[in-house]
Amino acid sequence: MSVENVIIVGSGPAGYTAAIYAARANLNPLMIEGYQSGGLLMLTSEVENFPGFPKGIQGPELMSHFRAQAERFGTRFVQKNVTDVDFSQNPKKVMIESEILEAKSVILSTGAATKWIGLESEQRLLGKGVSSCATCDGAFFRGAKLVVVGGGDSAMEEAHFLTRFASHVTVIHRRDTLKASKIMQDRAKNNPKISFIWDTEVLEVLGEDAVKGCRVRNLKTGSISEVPCEGFFVAIGHEPNTSFLKGKLDLDSKGYIVLNHRPTTNTSIAGVFAAGDVQDTIYRQAITAAASGCQAAIDVERYLESLH
Repeated sequence: MSVENVIIVGSGPAGYTAAIYAARANLNPLMIEGYQSGGLLMLTSEVENFPGFPKGIQGPELMSHFRAQAERFGTRFVQKNVTDVDFSQNPKKVMIESEILEAKSVILSTGAATKWIGLESEQRLLGKGVSSCATCDGAFFRGAKLVVVGGGDSAMEEAHFLTRFASHVTVIHRRDTLKASKIMQDRAKNNPKISFIWDTEVLEVLGEDAVKGCRVRNLKTGSISEVPCEGFFVAIGHEPNTSFLKGKLDLDSKGYIVLNHRPTTNTSIAGVFAAGDVQDTIYRQAITAAASGCQAAIDVERYLESLH
């Protein structure tokens, strides 16, 4: 069995950019895309903030451009999921179902998944008024009434950001106190465009082809009511796709890959690098993911040179 120079685990902006750079460096990369290739942008309709597309572009179309560019320079693709890894020795081992692949280096770009409430209506209206990213989609809602679901820092940040565009933002939270830090709470509570509905869960997002509101239930009284809105933002957190990495390298308390020696993409294991949302708890943008994919490929190139 031949040993690969580099295996890239996961696609999306980080993985595809890493593949473009690694392929152009003649490293002949192998990418394990996963069954759900393309990352979170596959769930995004219009992308207006990616440089080079002044009129905007659909998320899946943008990812197809990324993939085609990686393929043009010789990237090879496997559309299966990685089930296990062994980084305890060299070469590194990457397991795809029953097959074992070996590589001198690995780039992990498996991303992070949005935590959703779990409603059928939420998924049906995704991209039609339902979103999990204010910085991605906020500008589509100028003058609109919006709802943000959540009570942590990210929810307060989303709500505050959305007031730049919205006429009003209503925060719906299951408890009567916020989990957010004091400074984020104060900022939201002092913003005249933000109001709160406490002790409340969302039962359904309303609308056929576009969001018209949401049906909610007060957890203390049981009373059901409707909140009119044109945009529905879910901000209850993200889950990094690292379940297969537990015990294999350093992860933080939330499961994100810990980088050593920032700004490099080195993980706690020499020869294993991480790029994109799987290691990014702050920015989570397509452009920052792509940038870290470029960094990872350059880090791999230098690491492989150091082996000679």
